[in-house]
Amino acid sequence: MPNGTSFEVRRDDLRRSRFTEQALSDPAPGEVELRVDRFALTANNVTYAVAGDAMRYWSFFPAEAGWGRVPVWGFADVARSSVPELAAGERIYGYFPMATHLVVRPDSLGPAGFVDGAPHRAGLPLVYNQYRRVAADPGYDAALEDRQAVLQPLFITGWLLADLVVDEGAGGRRVLVASASSKTGIALAASLARAGVQGVEVVGLTAPHNAPFVEKLGCYDRIVPYDAISDLPTDESAILVDMAGNAAVKSAVHAHFGARLARSISVGVTHWEQGSLRPPELPGPKPEFFFAPARIQKRSQEWGARALQQRMGEAWRAFAEDSRRWLEIELGRGREQVAGHWLATVDGSARPDRGLILQL
Repeated sequence: MPNGTSFEVRRDDLRRSRFTEQALSDPAPGEVELRVDRFALTANNVTYAVAGDAMRYWSFFPAEAGWGRVPVWGFADVARSSVPELAAGERIYGYFPMATHLVVRPDSLGPAGFVDGAPHRAGLPLVYNQYRRVAADPGYDAALEDRQAVLQPLFITGWLLADLVVDEGAGGRRVLVASASSKTGIALAASLARAGVQGVEVVGLTAPHNAPFVEKLGCYDRIVPYDAISDLPTDESAILVDMAGNAAVKSAVHAHFGARLARSISVGVTHWEQGSLRPPELPGPKPEFFFAPARIQKRSQEWGARALQQRMGEAWRAFAEDSRRWLEIELGRGREQVAGHWLATVDGSARPDRGLILQL
């Protein structure tokens, strides 16, 4: 009987990891065994781990008590199937553990894809339980597959944030993007630029060593190192969109703008050791956590799911093509590289101009 391999991390110490093996049996009736071919690893996956309990990310792919299987986005092929409509060899895009295999129970199966109906995933956000059949996906491009795995989930979050800013305004004339070098931050800035919003200045807040990279992107109106936040003018109100969860940066923005800060939106906690999911009391507005699936649900109800997918798809293809200017794909294979790249990502040393694709 063949074995599958999983990469797991300690839920109370993300730097501790291990590989486990599980016996692979024939799929039960209604089950499909997927062989995970490749997956992306970004700072977003660290956010999944840090918020694993609070946001139930650990619930998607259960592990032994105290350990967690970090969710990632990537591609898999049907290995064995007891569902006639899903034949061996078909390629699937979706949400996977850092592992070689995943067994799913396809529900709502149609030409475009299916939902994993495994009992333990019931009640979890639908967007993470959906799997796309790439052969029927009009937005799929094999040449952009690695970029899709690295960027598309982050782009969707950035695009939805831009939609929120444009839609609600929130009284801000400046949009401050903390961790401007993050891929979600870049997607937000690029989406705002594409939207052509008049009179709004998009300010990229970044570590000094990342400033040259952010400058070259061309999607920010102004680049400000973290240690120069106090030099920003406060003549107009501002919105903070915080991708990293660095408590010192967030505190500096709140202290500097005070009542002129119209809104403080938290997206990620990639600077997990400098931040908290429950920040201390700060001047100005109370930080709120942005949950992309809720925004997707709202726009799906208002526009219709097909119209939403069309709008996002058009914007995604433009962003993916443009990413060739600034993002280089790096491929890592095997246990050693997976563990090493995870540790580097947890430590925040991954380069913003690199996109990691891993294979086990």
